[in-house]
Amino acid sequence: MGVSPITSHVLDAARGSPAQGVPITISYAPSSQAASAGQNSVIGRGVTNNDGRCPSLLSADYELKAGVYTVRFDTKTYFALHGEKSFYPFVDVTFEIEKAAPHYHIPLNLAPFSYTTYRGS
Repeated sequence: MGVSPITSHVLDAARGSPAQGVPITISYAPSSQAASAGQNSVIGRGVTNNDGRCPSLLSADYELKAGVYTVRFDTKTYFALHGEKSFYPFVDVTFEIEKAAPHYHIPLNLAPFSYTTYRGS
């Protein structure tokens, strides 16, 4: 079984554990201008597993191309599962690929009033 060319790992920093049940959507736009104008299309969806990962965000055979990708984490839904409110209803991580590599990893460290992200490996 192959791996999605874009993966994510969500950790709940307040609980010190993986964030299970975070809905994730990924969209694509051919350029930053198109992305700014809202001209993007959803290319994948998933929900984080008990390890906070979403291994099938895109099919393993999906071919990445140059353009702008946005990974949207539905944090409001996640915190509602725990009976909490979140200051950020969602977190968008937008990045641009000029020349596609085989894999991109987008981690998210999450808390009700803050978040951080970086390009993982």
